[in-house]
Amino acid sequence: MTMNPMTFDLFADAEPEQQPRREQIGEQSCVLRGFALPWLDRLLPALEAVLAAAPLRQMVTPGGFTMSVALSSCGTWGWTTDRSGYRYTRDDPQTGLPWPSMPEVFFQLAQAAARDAGFTDFEPDSCLINRYVPGAKMSLHQDKDEKSYAEPIVSVSLGLPAMFLFGGFARGDKSQRVPLLHGDIVVWGGVDRLRYHGVLPIKDGQHSILGEQRINFTFRRSH
Repeated sequence: MTMNPMTFDLFADAEPEQQPRREQIGEQSCVLRGFALPWLDRLLPALEAVLAAAPLRQMVTPGGFTMSVALSSCGTWGWTTDRSGYRYTRDDPQTGLPWPSMPEVFFQLAQAAARDAGFTDFEPDSCLINRYVPGAKMSLHQDKDEKSYAEPIVSVSLGLPAMFLFGGFARGDKSQRVPLLHGDIVVWGGVDRLRYHGVLPIKDGQHSILGEQRINFTFRRSH
């Protein structure tokens, strides 16, 4: 089956399931290795349906730069950016319609990962979906557009591997380099909630299921 960046080959050979293991990368932050793998048969069709309703697009930052990462959202609130700033909106500015509802499997996965990382009763109302192609990256930043920082961030990696940068509380602080593979989930919150983080440019590659791309979705409680 020939893949394109918007289509998931659900019939490709799946990677073997692995026993999830937890790696601490901070006092209240960890990587859950392979945590999402058992969810893939429900996760990928739900993701494809969301992207059919709210297609990925490259947004512009307040500084006028076009992001190398393509984005979409689902949930009650979607994250967006343009020259007027970063913010959450109820409607997709591209269609004028409400963002697609968050699929139940997304919500369940986010809650399960948060619980495993020590954060109970996490109820995300927003899921930001990012697509990275080779060369795409995410500069160091903090997630601070949310109304409260009491809830954790849950970030799911699918497809091509990535090098995740997990820094300190100032942009110039030294960052850890954390390799992320298909099915890994990073959770950070509590005292680590406002750590700077980013992604180095994605290297060329071909993933058996998602092809030449990395899909990342990040769950937040925005309001």
